[in-house]
Amino acid sequence: MIAKIGKGENLYGAISYNQKKIDSENGQVQLLNRIPETLDNTYSTAYLHQCFKPYLSANIKTEKPVRHISLNPDPADRVSDGQFVNMAQEYMERMGYGNQPYIVFKHTDIERTHIHIVTVCVGLDGKKLPDSYDHPRSMAICRDLEQTYNLIPATEKQRTGNEQVFRPVDYRAGDVKSQIASVVRHLPKYYGYASLGAYNALLSLFNITAEEVKGELHGQPKNGLVYFALNEQGEKASNPFKASLFGKQAGLDELQNQFAQAKEKMKADPTRAVLKSTIEVAMHTATNEADFKKQLLEQGINTVVRRNDEGRIYGMTFIDHESRTVWNGSALGKNLSANVFNDWWNEQAVGQRQDAEKATAQNQSPTAGTTVEKEEAHSLFNFLNKEQPTDDLWIDGLGGLLPEAQGEDYDEQAFANRMKKKKKHRKWGRQ
Repeated sequence: MIAKIGKGENLYGAISYNQKKIDSENGQVQLLNRIPETLDNTYSTAYLHQCFKPYLSANIKTEKPVRHISLNPDPADRVSDGQFVNMAQEYMERMGYGNQPYIVFKHTDIERTHIHIVTVCVGLDGKKLPDSYDHPRSMAICRDLEQTYNLIPATEKQRTGNEQVFRPVDYRAGDVKSQIASVVRHLPKYYGYASLGAYNALLSLFNITAEEVKGELHGQPKNGLVYFALNEQGEKASNPFKASLFGKQAGLDELQNQFAQAKEKMKADPTRAVLKSTIEVAMHTATNEADFKKQLLEQGINTVVRRNDEGRIYGMTFIDHESRTVWNGSALGKNLSANVFNDWWNEQAVGQRQDAEKATAQNQSPTAGTTVEKEEAHSLFNFLNKEQPTDDLWIDGLGGLLPEAQGEDYDEQAFANRMKKKKKHRKWGRQ
């Protein structure tokens, strides 16, 4: 069973997301804890939101008081409503939310029947409930629930702790070739990606990009791949390095084989539905682009966005570090495509500018939350440190992953067109 814990401030959005499932007959309320039931057992978003008001009003200084948790058994598991209720109660009790108001929703819109739990992490005294190490504790509870209810264990790739530590490339530190090699030679062991665009989105977390080049060798057409280091602005900051310098697995032919294998495997990957649901929740609860990315990052998911020179979004990629898979938004669902996010965030930007202009005209400060926070870079892959247990460090490492790649998601067609123009007059020799 996989658990995802979303943290935010938009309670209404979290409840509304689940209510829409009920309205479309793809969900139902399974349990109310410390929330009064209605006579006809029907509930509106407004009613449920009102039940949390005393807790939100008492909140002293917790910036993200809302918790939106999903518990996702394997699609092959057959879990009864009673078992879902019991699992939710045990999970919430052990996580420290047993005395909090919470709602358990059952979702049946996808093959993986699962539950969502909406609650708040502040008590009536306004103080925040302790939530240190909540991710490792959540995983431990899930393992116990799997045994108690005879559920299929969540698939996790083996981690021996003996692998090489990956770090972002620092083009100023010298020996860029070795730095790139330490990433591209080992990355295929850990992650699945189904296209060059997805591969580049992952590489961008390490300040690396790969470009396809076309030319002739002895009169025969030849395609190859070159790698560059990137600077803080996502610009090329090194000479090109031929893929052959890093071994066969870094070359175009081998990568295409990896893409095909990953694409086939990811078709049946049960984490796809969990990831899609997690992203959709963030879309309903996030206040802006920065908040959206931060919510997902806290759940071990990097969001990589690609914009053109005019600022239009033409690519969205989501990197799930728990399942170690890389997904284009459109592959997860039409509602997660680049166009959807472009329209959504553009509308928000227009509204924010209007609010700012109105506030300026009235000699007031712009409303809070109208600016996009600049995200900071953090260290990567601390979970591979041999000195500590790998499972705990994997979770700790998620919180330290780069929240924003220097170079963001490559849309397939745009990437190909740009490379075609750039290499139009270049002849490529031996790789």
